[in-house]
Amino acid sequence: MASEIVISGISGRFPESDNIAEFSQNLFNKVDLMTQDNRRWEAGLYGLPRKMGKLKDISKFDSQFFAVHHKQAHVLDPQARILLELTYESIVDAGYDSKELRGKNVGVFIGNCTNETGEFFCCDHKKITGYNISGCCRSMLANRISYSFDFKGPSLVIDTACSSGAVALYAAVQAIQNNDCEAAIVGAANLCLRPATALQFYRLNMLSEDGVCKSFDAAGNGYGRSEAIVALLLQKSDVARRKYASVVHIKTNTDGFKEQSVSFPSAAMQKRLIKEVYDECNLNPLKVCYVEAHGTGTPAGDPVEMCAISEIFCPGREEPLLVGSVKSNMGHSEPTSGLCSLVKLVICMEKSLIPPNLHFYKPNPNIKALVDGQVRIVTNPTPWRDDYAAISCFGFGGVNVHAVLKSNTTERKPKQIEQMPIPQLALYSGRTEEGVEFMFDYLQNEAPPREFFALLHKSVYSSSVGKPYRGYKLLIKGQEVSEIKVC
Repeated sequence: MASEIVISGISGRFPESDNIAEFSQNLFNKVDLMTQDNRRWEAGLYGLPRKMGKLKDISKFDSQFFAVHHKQAHVLDPQARILLELTYESIVDAGYDSKELRGKNVGVFIGNCTNETGEFFCCDHKKITGYNISGCCRSMLANRISYSFDFKGPSLVIDTACSSGAVALYAAVQAIQNNDCEAAIVGAANLCLRPATALQFYRLNMLSEDGVCKSFDAAGNGYGRSEAIVALLLQKSDVARRKYASVVHIKTNTDGFKEQSVSFPSAAMQKRLIKEVYDECNLNPLKVCYVEAHGTGTPAGDPVEMCAISEIFCPGREEPLLVGSVKSNMGHSEPTSGLCSLVKLVICMEKSLIPPNLHFYKPNPNIKALVDGQVRIVTNPTPWRDDYAAISCFGFGGVNVHAVLKSNTTERKPKQIEQMPIPQLALYSGRTEEGVEFMFDYLQNEAPPREFFALLHKSVYSSSVGKPYRGYKLLIKGQEVSEIKVC
């Protein structure tokens, strides 16, 4: 029997959220992550929606750590910089030192639609160097990761518009199943740096006037644009050191010709895809407790998607199907949106709680399943009730993706230091003294699962060149014992 494919490491940056822990906190606290400020361009420029989802800071990069020449670093697409950082974080999150994977047959699959930096670096012909194209060519989003970490598997960038990240996940799963690679980095990136791109979507009437996604609500009138970058590590279950969730099945199809237009979604093709997924993996759709939908809040997309979902998942269901869309909280991150949905599912599984949607007050009257109560949008933190959940995703060019995930059922106790039966030794090494102290402060307030400490301790065996600060902390109820040394 083939080993199942699991998500073993995960990392990301989201609007107003530097990591997944902060993102989770913001989701459960019902924080609207769409903000109005001048971080990218003057709010309201060209009449554009004043709100947009933005990463906190895209200006920093430790080029020495990633062995990137300083001339290259200054003309490197920030998407590429952050993807390098998140790839490293996802590897560490999976319990590995990145050197353990060097030379391995690891694939890299990145979803991306646009590079909005290259044009800026080339606007003055006197400043153009050979580093510009290697810094901003979109193929390098994947190839630079493969180069920097010495991965030998397939390395490619996938563009299917808003479903790019989800299709990258599909391609990675297929590659591992076909033994084209033994593991895979799956990532996606979207930064909103050029107002002209937003203006094109606005002139196509895709964006909401207020810049937010009112997913499945009667007031839904378009989506708000957002930034997000995500990276995760996929491995076979029998070698993974950590298992967030299993990818039960994932599949993609395309609408083909449609009378309405190339950008209009197809309920028939989405329904066909969903049915094929559950037929092929021999899983009853009634076992799916929650669907994380695409749910952009557009008048065309929401009714079509919910029609397809309800026709497959609702017949025979005793209680309403729970549905949500993370876009209501953080906006539509376009090529990264499918992986943001996946991150939300992992958060649900880890917390045993579904975060609430925002901006849902009155069901869209064109969505019959909502009006008659077959489907319920999650608007308050709701208990996670079962093992299986699904992701629905589609691109405005007609490429659909549906994925089924199964949660890791490992017990996650104890939750507090006071509940630990014996003192716990924590070892850690990091790039800076502040980084090591941050980890120890985190451990003082929350006791992670036992497996976490095993993963943590592996860090002290890595090269002291990249992480010269090492320390230990002895976790004892009511006491603090720690020491940090420079190696």
